[in-house]
Amino acid sequence: MKIAMHGVTGRMGTNQHLIRSILAIMKQGGVRLSTGEIQTIEPILVGRSPAKLKHLAETVATQETGHPIAWTTDLESVLADDSVEIFFDAASTQMRPGLLRTAMERGKSVYCEKPIATELESALELAEIAERTGVKNGAVQDKLWLPGIRKLRMLRDQGFFGDLLSVRAEFGYWVFTGHTADQPAQRPSWNYRSEDGGGMMIDMFCHWEYLINDLFGPVDRVLAHAATEVPERIDESGKPYRCTADDAAYAIFVLENGLTCQFNSSWTTRVRRDDLLTIQVDGTKGSAVAGLRECWIQSAASTPKPTWNPDVPQPINFYDNWQQLPNTTEYDNAFKIQWELFIRHCADDAEFPWSLASAAGGVRLAEAGARSAGDQTWVSMEDAVAHAH
Repeated sequence: MKIAMHGVTGRMGTNQHLIRSILAIMKQGGVRLSTGEIQTIEPILVGRSPAKLKHLAETVATQETGHPIAWTTDLESVLADDSVEIFFDAASTQMRPGLLRTAMERGKSVYCEKPIATELESALELAEIAERTGVKNGAVQDKLWLPGIRKLRMLRDQGFFGDLLSVRAEFGYWVFTGHTADQPAQRPSWNYRSEDGGGMMIDMFCHWEYLINDLFGPVDRVLAHAATEVPERIDESGKPYRCTADDAAYAIFVLENGLTCQFNSSWTTRVRRDDLLTIQVDGTKGSAVAGLRECWIQSAASTPKPTWNPDVPQPINFYDNWQQLPNTTEYDNAFKIQWELFIRHCADDAEFPWSLASAAGGVRLAEAGARSAGDQTWVSMEDAVAHAH
C-alpha cells in the first residue's frame, strides 16, 4: 500500500506521523488485518524542501527501518500517480481543502491533520465530496487514544462517577515570544497569524469537539471569549511580527444532555498543574483528573471535608486523598493507533468513524466559538450550520 505523505517536515509531522507512526509500522512489519494477513506500507514523502525531504527519507528512515524511503517535490505527479492509494496531508490548513478535493476526485483515500478547513462551509463541502466519490477518508483525532483519556473512558464505562455533574479542562503552556535570544519560540509563527490559518480556537476547539463528544456527548451550544494576549512575537527569521490570531480562548460548552464543560485554552500561561492538559470530571460518586498519560481518582468515601477559614493555614493537603490509577495495559502511540486503524479501514473495510464528516464537527465548534466571542452571546451548533450555508 503506497502512502503519499504531504507536509511532514514540520515538528509534529516528522515526530508523530512519520517516525512514531509510519516508520514504526514499517519496523514492525506492517499492520495485521482481520484476515490475519499483514498489510505492508510504502510511504513517499512530498514537500517543498529537497534538503529536508532527503534528510527524512534517507537518513532518518534508514536509522529507524534500516533502509531509505522515496521522496519528491512534485506534488502533481503524486496526485496523478494511480499507484498511490492514500494521500495524507499535514501541511498548511489553508491549502488542505484544495489538496483533499483533488485527491478524492482522483479516487484516492485521504487522511489528514485537523482542522480539515478553516471555514465550516469548506469542511462540509469536503465531507460531501467524500460521500459522493465513495473514497475512504479520515481525520486525525489522536487525543482519543491518549492513556489519560482512555482511563477516563474506562471509569465512565464502569460507572465510577455516578451521575456526571461537570467537566473542567485546562490546556496550555507558555510559548516563548522569541524576544530573548536564548529562549526561541517553540511553535511556528503562522500559529499566531489569523491570515495564515492560525488561532487557538481553530486549532484546539477541533480537538475539544471530538473529545467531549466521545466521552460525554454532543455539544449543544457554546459561550466563548477569545483574546490575543501577546501582541508581538519574533518569527523564524528573527523579525518581529504583529499577532493577529487568538492565543487564548475561554469557553463554556453545554451538551445536549445538559452537562456543562468548561475549557480554558492558552499559550500564554505558566503551568502549575499535573500536565499540559488536565481534565477534571466530577460526579456524585467520585471525581477524576486526567492528564495526557496519568489519571487520578477520588471516591465519595475519600473526599475530605474542608472548612473555609482564611485566618489559619490550610490543614488539608488536597493532593493526599487522590489515588493514581495503575497502567493495566501497554499504551502505544496515539497517532500510530489511529494510523493502523485507517490502514485497516482502507485494506479490508474495517470500521472507521473518524471521517471528514466527523471532523467537520470540530470546525463547526470552532466557528461557533468565534461567532460567540465576536457577538458576545451563546451560539448553538444548529445556528453555526445555518450560518455556514
